[in-house]
Amino acid sequence: MKYLIVGLGNIGPEYQDTRHNIGFRVLDAFAKASNAVFEDKRYGAVCEVKVKGRTLILLKPNTYMNLSGKAVSYWMQKEKIALENLLVILDDLALPFGTLRLRGQGSDGGHNGLKNINALLNTTGYARLRYGIGNDFLKGQQVDYVLGVWDEKEKEALPELLKRGGGIIVDFVLQGIARTMNVYNTKK
Repeated sequence: MKYLIVGLGNIGPEYQDTRHNIGFRVLDAFAKASNAVFEDKRYGAVCEVKVKGRTLILLKPNTYMNLSGKAVSYWMQKEKIALENLLVILDDLALPFGTLRLRGQGSDGGHNGLKNINALLNTTGYARLRYGIGNDFLKGQQVDYVLGVWDEKEKEALPELLKRGGGIIVDFVLQGIARTMNVYNTKK
């Protein structure tokens, strides 16, 4: 059985340590823990990880956030991934920093990456793991905040949050969305 695990972010060193790139960070940590190495392929950096007989294709789209759907759609078709075996990992301003929310479907919540995925897949019925980045910014400063680097307190908490993301990926694949949501959907 195959799964497509997508971490959303923007390519380039200027975006590497930004809040918007949490999806990339989760997949980097998961791949490293699995001794997998990303390769540049069509529409993104890709690697494969095996978990108890299941194949996980990890994808970091290189299309920039607003065109993430192009990469997701391509790799789902190429690898013949069922919609229920898709998991998208992204940042979320509406959740306090450190909050993780796994959902089986839902709106884009104003997130341009999800908006594009929804449009190109023509559905909102796929799993997404939202990483709360908080909303500690002044009116009109949203873009600067999202594309800003983590503060010191956030940096300290990141390793544990990245590790928890890896646990969610494994449980999503092995136990399914409902059980995984029951275990991991916490306030902080």
